[in-house]
Amino acid sequence: MVCNYVYDPAEGDPASGIAPGTAFENLPDDLLCPDCGAMKVDFEAMEE
Repeated sequence: MVCNYVYDPAEGDPASGIAPGTAFENLPDDLLCPDCGAMKVDFEAMEE
């Protein structure tokens, strides 16, 4: 993992223009982590 940021689909990411309810697979491919700038492809799935 690059940093400790966790994307929560229920919350979205309003600061990045991502509405609540947006599934991770529907995020734009050029999305960057708001904490460290990592690209979407660098995110890792977490166990629930």
